[in-house]
Amino acid sequence: MKKEILIGFLIGVVASVFGFIFGIQIFGNSSDWGLVVERSINQGFFTKLMSIGAALNLGVFFLFLKKNKDQRAKGVLISTILMLIITMAIKFLN
Repeated sequence: MKKEILIGFLIGVVASVFGFIFGIQIFGNSSDWGLVVERSINQGFFTKLMSIGAALNLGVFFLFLKKNKDQRAKGVLISTILMLIITMAIKFLN
């Protein structure tokens, strides 16, 4: 049971990372990811890129629900909540 939640959590984190990279590729003005991240932090839209990255979790969550993998969906939900907490912490600490 806990193994399924951990698998869902890891898949949620990986989906968030891929979504973040996808957001960098679409909205970044450079092919250098480090430069895009640095500019996004300086210009104040880094948290928006993180939110776009977490949006992929929505599809993964509903896919797991459709396949009756409720424990994995719970893990994805936990990773999404963690991303929310990290995003809000970054937003309010800047």
